[in-house]
Amino acid sequence: MPIEPETQARERKDLAEALRGLRHASGLSGERLALRCNMSQTKISRIETGRVLPTVIDVERILKALAVPDEVADELLRLTRRANVDYASWRAHARVGLHHKQAELKSLESSSRVMRHFLPAIPTGLLHVREYAFATLSPTVTNDPARDVARAVQARMDRQAVLDDTSRSFWFLMTEQAVKWQRASIEAMAAQCSHMAEVNRKSNVEVGIVPQGVHVPGTPMNIFVIYDDRLVTIELFSGEVALRDPRDVNHHLSLFELFWSRALTGDDASAFLERAASGFMRQRN
Repeated sequence: MPIEPETQARERKDLAEALRGLRHASGLSGERLALRCNMSQTKISRIETGRVLPTVIDVERILKALAVPDEVADELLRLTRRANVDYASWRAHARVGLHHKQAELKSLESSSRVMRHFLPAIPTGLLHVREYAFATLSPTVTNDPARDVARAVQARMDRQAVLDDTSRSFWFLMTEQAVKWQRASIEAMAAQCSHMAEVNRKSNVEVGIVPQGVHVPGTPMNIFVIYDDRLVTIELFSGEVALRDPRDVNHHLSLFELFWSRALTGDDASAFLERAASGFMRQRN
């Protein structure tokens, strides 16, 4: 069950206070604990004051250094795993305006070097043509749709400039259904497929497509994005979950590699997209 923001904030505060209390009970100074954990004293201080959210690995090292009993350690590790999960509903994004979500994504993209998008249902906004973006954003808006959608679409188009930054790498992995699901008009679908083939020719972009009929020993359950090796965001019908536990990140990296190994890539992916574009154009006629 996703965790509500109020619960997240309380659990993170509880975690910081618990770790600080355990260190005080042990008689260790922050500096001595930092040495035992091979961390900086500043990081220990930030963890204990709640300014930095520790990873599960950070907490494991601290608990081991403090020789915390297993029962107490297990409870704190469960709390840490919960604290490292964020949940935001799409309702919350709609209340503040869809363009704010685009700004959040832009910030994430500007702070990451390698981004892996797993897209079993729909292409991501970084790949959208304007008409397709309008079609995908319009149904989710309830307040002043024309103005808000226009702002969100423009923000999405502006985000795509990051694809020209060759210091960053982008991997877009789609299923055949994601490519061909008719989410917009025939003309927009054809333009969308042609555009993705063009983007695939960028030196820092790799597009992969898992075609139907290929045996894949896994199920494409959710859209997810991996930012470097530090964060995974997962899209649900009701909202979005963010995971920071290194084990969760590594699990999704392994999933991505599994599906990528079955995908058409390079020129084969571009040819697939061009054929899909031609197929949509034939439907128009």
